[in-house]
Amino acid sequence: MTAETPTILATSGGVRPGEHTALEFSPLTELAVELADVTGRAPRICFLATALGDSESVLLRLYAAAQAAGYQPSHLQLFPMPNVASPAEQLLAADVIWVMGGSVAGLLAMWELHGLAAPLRQAWESGVVLTGVSAGSICWHVGGTTDSFGPELRPVDNGLAFLPFANGVHYDSEERRRPLFQRLIAEGTLPAGYATDDGAGLLYRGTGGAAPEAVSEKDGAYGYFVERGTDGAVETTLDTRRL
Repeated sequence: MTAETPTILATSGGVRPGEHTALEFSPLTELAVELADVTGRAPRICFLATALGDSESVLLRLYAAAQAAGYQPSHLQLFPMPNVASPAEQLLAADVIWVMGGSVAGLLAMWELHGLAAPLRQAWESGVVLTGVSAGSICWHVGGTTDSFGPELRPVDNGLAFLPFANGVHYDSEERRRPLFQRLIAEGTLPAGYATDDGAGLLYRGTGGAAPEAVSEKDGAYGYFVERGTDGAVETTLDTRRL
């Protein structure tokens, strides 16, 4: 089974330090797996840690977390070369594609180099749930703010644009994110967009660019909509469903 409609869950969460493993998946990732609607077997979750240079230690931690959760893990790595003969087949075989945070600029450059935009779109349109944290959230949008280039945040605007919005992550925990996101939208560098506090996510259904549902895995975490107004950016806190 796959999701009933093309589904993206873009988050600032979904994973946390574990009690018995280094990492464990939290309710946002559990929601993504639930949306894949798998019955009769273990859900297949494919990890992309491109934004961290396909770190073996990170992938091992993700595998351990997946096994502890009862998922069947796989991964697609691009460094130093793809680990499978057909990246497209690897992606399409998954129920959930889960993208780790890190350098969103590096991630997008490598994905473009290896032509992953088309198979990722095909997977999404066929019902494979796309999800991830931080860089793994921004990548599905037009762009957002990033520290990929250094401590001073900069805009990135070459996202996959499956979703026709800007995306802000870590909105409550990194003090420079919110004002820059608002300024970039106010000046027209980025389109109107959605942002998430740590622990919140944006659930997009369909391919038509409809507004997402905001969801949260912890108290006090919210989603936001930011648009260009006559005197700057206008921010609206979204009704956010607690998981």
